Amino acid sequence: MHPLFHPLFIDYCAYFNGNNDYFECHEVLEEYWKEIAPKEKLHPLVGYVQLATGMYHWRRGNVTGAARILEKAIVNFELNYESEFFEYIDVRQMLILMKNKLRKIQENEPFSQFPLPITDRQLQELAQERIKSVPPMESHFIFNKHMLRDRSEILEARELKKRSRQ
Repeated sequence: MHPLFHPLFIDYCAYFNGNNDYFECHEVLEEYWKEIAPKEKLHPLVGYVQLATGMYHWRRGNVTGAARILEKAIVNFELNYESEFFEYIDVRQMLILMKNKLRKIQENEPFSQFPLPITDRQLQELAQERIKSVPPMESHFIFNKHMLRDRSEILEARELKKRSRQ
């Protein structure tokens, strides 16, 4: 199976191109990345995670964070240009779109979305099929998703890590 046909990557495409749930994009692709290359900070999947994170920050008005993380995503995509993780994504078009959005962020323009430029018909169809099951979300929830989720496990893990350093 081609790595872009992994169910978590298809979920990423569906969230990105469907309801623009960039927070969920981050969650599903981080899970995929940790599954196949958890220590590789420059893995192409990290670039996709950074792209979604940058879009999430921009939507929320955090232009400094959005610009910083989108710049990292651009570098990642440029470094991994020939990777199989870009085989069915028009990486040239993607970089143009990302640089355009970065410019808009730097010029303090309002948030605007764009679709992933998927070039493979089968991947596009799988993403479109998955989009049908992606629930529409109220803007308040999608805007503040990071604050509305149950973070008890994350906070507990941080506390354990903090104690282990003492």
